[in-house]
Amino acid sequence: QLQLVESGGGLVQPGGSLRLSCAASGFTLDYYAIGWFRQAPGKEREGVSCISSSGSMTNYADSVKGRFTISRDNAKNTVYLQMNSLKPEDTAVYYCAKQRTLFGICVLGPQTKYDYWGQGTQVTVSS
Repeated sequence: QLQLVESGGGLVQPGGSLRLSCAASGFTLDYYAIGWFRQAPGKEREGVSCISSSGSMTNYADSVKGRFTISRDNAKNTVYLQMNSLKPEDTAVYYCAKQRTLFGICVLGPQTKYDYWGQGTQVTVSS
């Protein structure tokens, strides 16, 4: 059974850091690009970052460039999102998702390019 499970969320003060993990099972992670998305209360879900199957290509939303870093360890079937210099506006539920296409290029949209989603992990940035 294909599954994506996020972890690592929590409450952090502004300026702090968190590392999210996305653990994959039931499919060969090496073959697919993976994306991170987030949804804040009352807002639409938006793309945050994605990484190609090999890890050689990454994309970031303008709002997180220079603060967030995506990486993957295919041997551990895990994709990470290191979040530094967190701001209150980063507060959201964060989701990871598997891109539909084998060896597809890394894109943040449209979200219909992603076919499996995790359940999400809450990130709250507040003093």
